Amino acid sequence: MIDPRPQLDGISMYSPGKPIEEVKREKGLTKIYKMASNENPFGCSPLVEEAIKNEMIEMTRYPETTSPALAAKLAQRLRLKADQLIFGNGSDEIIRLLTRSYINHGDEVVMARVTFPRYQTNVLIEGGVPVQVDMTNGCHDLDGMLAAITNKTKMVFVCNPNNPTGTIVERQALLNFIEQVPSHILLVIDEAYFEYADSDEYLDTRPLLPQYENMVILRTFSKVYGLAALRIGYGMMDREIVHQLQKVKDPFNVNRLASAAAYASLDDESFLEETIAKNREGRNFLLRNFEEMNLYYFQTQTNFIMVDVNRPAKEVYESLLEEGIIVRPGHLMGYPEMIRVTIGQQEENAAFIQKLQAILNRPASNLQNH
Repeated sequence: MIDPRPQLDGISMYSPGKPIEEVKREKGLTKIYKMASNENPFGCSPLVEEAIKNEMIEMTRYPETTSPALAAKLAQRLRLKADQLIFGNGSDEIIRLLTRSYINHGDEVVMARVTFPRYQTNVLIEGGVPVQVDMTNGCHDLDGMLAAITNKTKMVFVCNPNNPTGTIVERQALLNFIEQVPSHILLVIDEAYFEYADSDEYLDTRPLLPQYENMVILRTFSKVYGLAALRIGYGMMDREIVHQLQKVKDPFNVNRLASAAAYASLDDESFLEETIAKNREGRNFLLRNFEEMNLYYFQTQTNFIMVDVNRPAKEVYESLLEEGIIVRPGHLMGYPEMIRVTIGQQEENAAFIQKLQAILNRPASNLQNH
């Protein structure tokens, strides 16, 4: 047997939310609510469907390597130059490009514990050392992260809003943090859920890019724009960093349909606003019910909520699965008595609450014996 690279020891395959088709087969159910993967339950813009149809005539052609039309359009919206943008097969590909370009064996990378797992995985693959700093009440401990920086630190990740907790770091605290991270260290701020954040304490870091050449901002079309299946995200950064990432990215990493869909979705502001409004309504509905059930939850600024169910999360997850509702069990994310639920359409939210109430009213030992 050929031995793999030692860096792969201890790395597990990414565990996505359980697919609808798999649950149907396993449970013999026809009605499934998938509330596990933070997808947009309200679909995508109708302009996207038309754009994809039009692009189908070019299916035999390779895409352009940098999505220049999309870059120009998005740059104008963001008040950046097109060469400050890079697109990826999801924003998680850009995380991989960053670690591939900048992390050498033994380099340290500071991040929260618990946060998006692909930071740690990609650092390990490159032979780097993830330095994880415990969170405080589900939030980044920025002071602790600053204290963890050493002369071996090459990169810092801040997920804001954070996945899986949904929390944000306060505006002034993040500004102070950005100012104190040494300029020779890459500071990566992952804003995949940027559009959902509506708190006055949320900091839009994009205007800070001209001041901080070491800062990288990640966003995506997978969440609020509803293009998860097409896999397209983007990074904003100094053009010199873009130049380095382009050396290691695959030539045609973003396909034609994804670029066309993202381009079209930028023209539908009403869909964006409607999605954000519906998500806010669903969030308020779920939070009201959690409060009535006396369940603690993290203050979320995303399209998902982590809630404490006061008993093993795996048992609640399995019981909800029997009812055709897929959520994410917290024991896989460092929170053994919490579940993460994606905010869905009202029918999904109501069904989830109804089933969760019934499950939590049973004795804990009888959760799966009904």
